[in-house]
Amino acid sequence: MPTCIAPTCIALIVAGGSGQRFGAERPKQYLDLAGKPVLRRTVEAFLSHPQVTGVRVVIDPTWREAYDAAVAGLGLPDPVAGGASRQDSVRNGLEALAADGAPDLVLIHDAARPLIDGATICAVIAALDSTPGAIAAVQVADTLKRGSSGAIAGTVDREGLWRAQTPQGFRFPAILEAHRAAAGLSLTDDAAVAERAGLAVALVPSKEDNFKVTTPDDLTRATRAIMSSLWDVRTGSGFDVHRFTDGDFVTLCGLRVPHDHGLEGHSDADVGLHALTDAILGALAAGDIGSHFPPTDPRWRGADSAKFLRHAADLVAERGGVIAHADVTIICERPKVGPHRAAMAERIAQILGIEVGRVSVKATTTEQLGFTGRREGIAAQAVATIRLPG
Repeated sequence: MPTCIAPTCIALIVAGGSGQRFGAERPKQYLDLAGKPVLRRTVEAFLSHPQVTGVRVVIDPTWREAYDAAVAGLGLPDPVAGGASRQDSVRNGLEALAADGAPDLVLIHDAARPLIDGATICAVIAALDSTPGAIAAVQVADTLKRGSSGAIAGTVDREGLWRAQTPQGFRFPAILEAHRAAAGLSLTDDAAVAERAGLAVALVPSKEDNFKVTTPDDLTRATRAIMSSLWDVRTGSGFDVHRFTDGDFVTLCGLRVPHDHGLEGHSDADVGLHALTDAILGALAAGDIGSHFPPTDPRWRGADSAKFLRHAADLVAERGGVIAHADVTIICERPKVGPHRAAMAERIAQILGIEVGRVSVKATTTEQLGFTGRREGIAAQAVATIRLPG
């Protein structure tokens, strides 16, 4: 009986644009979207799809550092350098795939469409069984008007009109040849390149959520769409204490703060990060910091507590969730925390990979009561709110 071999299918993610219309300091594909860069969400959508063999990204090499940070840990091959136009960038990507051993199918997708769903990817791939090209698209529902000088000049018949999206899928040899033949032209998308070459391109119904992030309002819309799917809202609390010992600084919330004592502990004794780590683990119902990083394990002697907090954040991400808010309260008479609060919040946000506006750091005393009042040590309590898929 003959063996049925599934076709190889590579997703080519086009991320070489500058995002000038967005108006941010960096291209929109590298901006944060609900705790992850836009590009990472796009790449993960294809990496997790069972019919996609691999992912290759086309970038502007100027932003290589931002790209590396966005896809860290995903195991992607080196990115392809883009060209002067999107069409040039796609052709460069196709040539790179051809040099590496051409796949049977290629899905060309905009990096700025992070909400692509698995069903649409399936449908585009399935359409390539019977046609050399297929694109995700949405049928036009609104009445269309042609304008002139700010006034209506006519009504356009919307019958048979569709709005093109991505992915745009093709049998690889055909689209590579079509792009080579169209070099130097200014065509609006890969379907137009295929049409020019005489290739049939099927329309695959897609979803409104598969929109392209072009403006700040689009990013807000995408954030709301993601958050609405994360309706399992959980809160966890954490508490930690470390006594003073000899030293000339203490580590609090990831910062080294000068003091006339140090803090005693197996790791760096960062009470703030320890309490917050426990809060996140508590929200996940995933034990406590000691169960993940036992104090009897010599690997954690003197360790940077940022590793512990990052581990907790990674567990949230593995569950498909986000950290919505983190609140830490430091309890001590000395050192003074106020001058360092903003920097502490920045450091926590950096470790967690969230906006600093989602982090609060506060300090209080016990009015000279108890062990903190006697300046025997420092305590911290924390609350974390996370959102998980329902």
